[in-house]
Amino acid sequence: METIQDTATVLKGGEFLIKETDPHSIFIPEDFSEEQKMIKEMCETFIDTEITPILGRIDKMESGLMPSLLDKAGEQGLLGAAFPEEYGGLGKDFVTATLINEALGGGHSFAVAMAAHTGIGSLPVLYFGTGAQKEKYMAKLASGEIKASYALSEPNSGSDALSAHTTATLSEDGKYYILNGQKCWITNSGFADLFTVFAKINGQDFTAFLVENDTPGMTLGNEEDKMGIKGSSTRQIFFEDCKIPVENLLGEAGKGHKIAFNILNIGRLKLCAAALGGAKQSATISIRYATERQQFGTAIANFGAIKYKLAEQAIRIFTCESALYRAAQYVDEWEKKMLEDGKPYHEAAMGSAEEYAVECAILKVAGSEMLDYVVDEGVQIHGGNGFINEYDISRSYRDSRVNRIFEGTNEINRLLTLDMLVKRALKGRLDLLKPAMAVQQELMSVPAFSDGDEAPFSKEKTLVDNLKKAILMTAGAAVQKLNQKLQNEQEIIMNIADMLIDVFIVESTLLRVMKLSEKTDAENCKLQKDMLEVYLTDATDRIHKYGKDAVNSFAEGDEQRIMLMGLKRFTKSEPFNVKEARRRIAEKLVAENKYCF
Repeated sequence: METIQDTATVLKGGEFLIKETDPHSIFIPEDFSEEQKMIKEMCETFIDTEITPILGRIDKMESGLMPSLLDKAGEQGLLGAAFPEEYGGLGKDFVTATLINEALGGGHSFAVAMAAHTGIGSLPVLYFGTGAQKEKYMAKLASGEIKASYALSEPNSGSDALSAHTTATLSEDGKYYILNGQKCWITNSGFADLFTVFAKINGQDFTAFLVENDTPGMTLGNEEDKMGIKGSSTRQIFFEDCKIPVENLLGEAGKGHKIAFNILNIGRLKLCAAALGGAKQSATISIRYATERQQFGTAIANFGAIKYKLAEQAIRIFTCESALYRAAQYVDEWEKKMLEDGKPYHEAAMGSAEEYAVECAILKVAGSEMLDYVVDEGVQIHGGNGFINEYDISRSYRDSRVNRIFEGTNEINRLLTLDMLVKRALKGRLDLLKPAMAVQQELMSVPAFSDGDEAPFSKEKTLVDNLKKAILMTAGAAVQKLNQKLQNEQEIIMNIADMLIDVFIVESTLLRVMKLSEKTDAENCKLQKDMLEVYLTDATDRIHKYGKDAVNSFAEGDEQRIMLMGLKRFTKSEPFNVKEARRRIAEKLVAENKYCF
């Protein structure tokens, strides 16, 4: 595999699969500056003091409460932290913006409302608005004086957003677009002042419009009675002959898909960040309950079955965090590179998110499913009490579930992951062909026997490289054999997507632990290495299973036999005692009485 010689070089989107990364070149949470740590602490204090004590009131949707909380966040600069200073923001970098989303992620419905306002609500104006539109709205969005919402979905167009039926017709005098249609599942709709609404001009050209909440003909349905995030305002919106000034068209007519999809890229990464914050909070709740709950004369934290759960929660959190901040730095550095090349801010911000759309899709799936695991096992650790609303873990469980649907379902994101990689290869943006051909040649050769490289992490690096080869072999053969038919074989696509997700996460964790091991002595990061080894062991088994399922779905005869042998070769790993490693991790968590990595 090609190795990056210059550690300052930033990998392009998707290149993690075909290039080696120097651990010194990535950002890890242990690299946070003192300012970033202070910002995180400020956000966590805000959640602890302003949100957590009144979660019950928030869930009951007390009138005016959520907007007032957003106002308080705005007063502390949290709403506009990532917006440029010229638009009333603080101009913080993308890594810091990601950290803010993580730190506020334990805010349940408030976290959803805030993310919708600062992300999909405000970013369309920032990235695509005219000078006049930004002048009119951005400073007020940054302060919270006005609240934002994003209206894309319709009753019959969820994942298939471009099939929307809401229409926009130019008035005879050419001064207005007349909107007619319906939107559903719209977060912040009950109190938002400004909506980004997608409609088709003349029923064809998919376009975005800025619609203010006092527009005649715009009405709201009742608040949805949701399973979770009950304090988040979610209503349907109806448009009946709404007159939208032509100057409120956002971006270009017929180019609304650029706004919708580019905004979702950033939203996916930030959803992972919020899920991470919620997972850390839920893991701490689980740890503290396990140390307090007595059964059979001892705390349940002393039982192996519970130690497994506590440790696995921590492992999934730590590994997901490693991938998140690796990708966040990539986005940040790509944005800075584009700015240095003379691109305007909105093009740099949008372009950097599009460049790492593959990684954003991976993180969305990984983060939401990691959180689901943590809260599900949190309920299990609580036993019957976990099913009672009096216990905080019950709310966490309910509120988590929607994240696998938000920002494109996890199924859609899995399909997109491979689809985007293949399309980039076909367009010459990503050279997958040569590495895939090299793997095919390796399959036909006699396996090389290692001379026993004893360098630190050499075995882990070799295994991760081999896992990438397993993906290249499986995906390359599937694309070559099925060609256009592959798009109809969603099971195979999702097998390969799951292989990609595991590889990106485990490599990010390996790079983090390698870098951390140089920043501190081995004793201080031995548990982090335990987490790496457990995840790598389990991921290797999963990748073998995903690959085998995919190969058996499209290959037969000698081709099938050779690829299955290749999978076995590429997923061969040395034995590791995962039980004892998990016990060491759990003992540390219990000793600290919180998630502490």
